[in-house]
Amino acid sequence: MTARPRRIIDLVDSRRPILVWEPGRPVPLYAFPEQDVRTDLLRKAAEPASGRHAGSTVFYDLEIDGEATRNAAWSYPGDELAGYISFEWFGRDVLDHWYEEEAEIFVHPRDPHKRVDAIPSSRHVQVEINGTVVADTRAPVLLFETQLPTRYYIPREDIRFGLLTATGLRTQCPYKGTATEYWSWAGPGDAPANVAWSYPDPLPAVREIKGLIAFYNEAVDIIVDGERRERPVSPFSGLFA
Repeated sequence: MTARPRRIIDLVDSRRPILVWEPGRPVPLYAFPEQDVRTDLLRKAAEPASGRHAGSTVFYDLEIDGEATRNAAWSYPGDELAGYISFEWFGRDVLDHWYEEEAEIFVHPRDPHKRVDAIPSSRHVQVEINGTVVADTRAPVLLFETQLPTRYYIPREDIRFGLLTATGLRTQCPYKGTATEYWSWAGPGDAPANVAWSYPDPLPAVREIKGLIAFYNEAVDIIVDGERRERPVSPFSGLFA
């Protein structure tokens, strides 16, 4: 496990990281032995972000060439994680790259209890938005991801792109890679923005979804083999409230 800030410095290089699940946080963080961290680049935080991480009160600013990133790292209270340091991942531009072995990882550490399987299918899948069919296929790839609803990835030739408009949004997933294509609804009626997406170059574990299009089940109507599925409740439901 290696973590690098913007100036191409190996800030962490460890073969002994551990995964930490903080209360109320659904995905893990890494904690590293202090001996594997460039602690010479850390300074006790000028304004500690107490309350941000599971009772932690000791925070560190990352200082490189006179530039400081506030509260970039912290230590946990108690004996169990004594001598370990964690770094920010979520929503803060602290480090540029994280690697497991030689593979770059994104967003957060991968959860070893989570599975993501992409399986080709012959089910008849239709997608409707405001009663208008925008996708109709008999060759979907079903993506099963722990704690998320089944996603139906649809070949491009079975999509009515005249009803969609590209948005330019880009997102990353630690299990699937980088989604560089998003679309919003351009047909009749209103629908949430960025309702469909694609991974042009997904990670090898889910290569079957390469270039296919998926829609948020939480925001559209999906019919599978003639059965209209209920819209699921998921961590993404808040995007469409």
